[in-house]
Amino acid sequence: MASLLIEIQTEELPPKALDNLSKAFAKELTFSLKEQDLALPNAQVTAYGSPRRIAALISDVSEVAPDKPFRQKLVPVKVGLDAEGKATPALSKKMKALGIECEPSELKVVNDGKQDQLVYEGTKAGVSLKDGLQIALDHAVRRLPIPKVMSYQLENGKTVEFVRPVKHLVALFDKEIVPVELFGLKAGRETMGHRFHVKEPISIKEAEKYAEQMEKEGKIVASFEERKNKMVGELKSAAEKLNAEIIMPDDLVNEVAALTEWPVVYESGFDEEFLTVPAECLILTMQQNQKYFALRDKNKKLMNRFLLVSQIEAKDGGEAIRSGNARVVRARLADAKFFYDQDRLQTLESRVPGLAHVVYHNKLGTQLERSERVQKIASRIAEQIGADPALARRAAKLAKADLRTLMVGEFPELQGIMGEYYAHHDKEDDKVALAIREHYQPRYAGDELPSTPESLAVALADKIETLTGLFGIGQLPTGEKDPFALRRHALGILRMLIEKELPLSLDKLIAIGTEEESVVPGVKDATEELKQFFHDRLRVMQKDQGFTAHEVESVIGSEPAILADVPKRLKAVHDFMSLPEAESLAAANKRIENILKKNTLPLADAVDPALLTEKEEKDLYEAIRTLEPKLEADYKAGRYEDELRSLAPLKAPVDAFFDKVMVNAEDEALRRNRLTLLNELHKAMNQVAKLSCLAS
Repeated sequence: MASLLIEIQTEELPPKALDNLSKAFAKELTFSLKEQDLALPNAQVTAYGSPRRIAALISDVSEVAPDKPFRQKLVPVKVGLDAEGKATPALSKKMKALGIECEPSELKVVNDGKQDQLVYEGTKAGVSLKDGLQIALDHAVRRLPIPKVMSYQLENGKTVEFVRPVKHLVALFDKEIVPVELFGLKAGRETMGHRFHVKEPISIKEAEKYAEQMEKEGKIVASFEERKNKMVGELKSAAEKLNAEIIMPDDLVNEVAALTEWPVVYESGFDEEFLTVPAECLILTMQQNQKYFALRDKNKKLMNRFLLVSQIEAKDGGEAIRSGNARVVRARLADAKFFYDQDRLQTLESRVPGLAHVVYHNKLGTQLERSERVQKIASRIAEQIGADPALARRAAKLAKADLRTLMVGEFPELQGIMGEYYAHHDKEDDKVALAIREHYQPRYAGDELPSTPESLAVALADKIETLTGLFGIGQLPTGEKDPFALRRHALGILRMLIEKELPLSLDKLIAIGTEEESVVPGVKDATEELKQFFHDRLRVMQKDQGFTAHEVESVIGSEPAILADVPKRLKAVHDFMSLPEAESLAAANKRIENILKKNTLPLADAVDPALLTEKEEKDLYEAIRTLEPKLEADYKAGRYEDELRSLAPLKAPVDAFFDKVMVNAEDEALRRNRLTLLNELHKAMNQVAKLSCLAS
């Protein structure tokens, strides 16, 4: 056994897909080799990926797979043998197709329950590495997650498809070449090193030395992770020397690591005059257009210095690289400054009418029409949560105006952010400016929530308008498809209502959105579907917090009006379940619900004590009456844990009642009174949560 190396050397691979491509290639190649018993089940695999290659090193690979016992059902005896016991053409054809060579007399006869079958039992020779690797290579190439396939022509004129044209194929079993082929190329040991530093091909001596040889002779760090870590270490070191904090979003780090074979970090800068442009614009310009790493000083203020990653070790110490990149970034930043200066020549308010030319949805109108709906919704929500309705309405009016600016046209990621800057320039109220920025929040899981009541009002309005409108025209998310990010909008609303402890019920919020959306022709009332959608998201949220499905269902099943109560109720239910009486009380509640569901008698407004004939029903009635004031006080004060703990003494009278009292008595008056007693018990016990959901 030995290690196996496969490398596919190509033209420049798509950087955002490189890491996934290299990992998938290694995984699929190893899977196929293990399936063919050419690699041990615990064989280790190392994935390599750099701008012009994907490779895999697999340990514990055999030159030939072990032979295996082989059993194959062929054809029924009456079909496979003639009267003299010789093979018929049907049997001969079947055996030839399967590569079986033996006399008919060597075959076994096995009855499958219907008829006698001819069965071959023997040993199947293990596949050779040459043949098995070809199968594995073809399998792995077909299974790669290629974002966009490229067609290209081979030297023989044949057209093939792959992520990029393949230049070299390396296949080494220890030190020996494995004769496989791919896209018209025969495997060898030669590959190409660094595009600029190494001109001649590199001959890989042995599989295990691949990474070491590529680094020493080829000036390539073959491992994506090692190269990324090396790059990040050098970036941090360079930033430290400048006494600066480096801005390194993961996406940018991964992309730059996929663009470089031999990362070398250089420092450069730009004119201080550009620092008058909002920092977000400069950072985005540097990151998106040039793949630079921006720097902040210790006061979090953007510096006019940046770091760049090259893959050239410059002989002049990098002076030409620094000055060249400074010239390039200057042109980019000049564009950003031009956009910013031009945008401020018009107020946000003057841009609002232009939203009439921006289509929101062909069934829901333009962004201007949508803006008018959001304004009304924001004003009404503001009244409910203690925000200033006028400021919320003003912010909602201006919230989408920056969509008409040059800066947001160039960088859509800056919508809201630029709106805040331009609102301050227009001397709008600070709360209005902040709400324009924050109304998109939370943009993703874990994102910050809007910070002021006015921002919350506009953010809630923006999201509930989207949900009620799209649900109203039947544009619901299905399966994994959610093109309008409705799940994200719903989770954002739930987080705001819960984490900000807003005194606004989900029902009221949906009602406000639905009422304002009803002015749009063709939009139907989707309240029930939307409510279910929110509850489904809420279930997921709370299960992610560690609560059980039964606990979550008990709280959501009680439909609390104020969602800020949900975490408190869930904690109370969780603690309640640790009581020895909990299981019995939950089961009793389930029994009560079943009895009340089957009942057809109209219940009385209150229990008539004169109709309580049995000791056990009298005891239960007194227990409820004694406990009700405390339960009510605890519930109103939000002491949910105390309220649920107070239910424990009810176990004994409830159990006794069900043991001794016939609820469905023949006397109708007695039956109605006992059902009314159970109904009152159910109401008293289920204010915090629907306890029947906790029954196992």
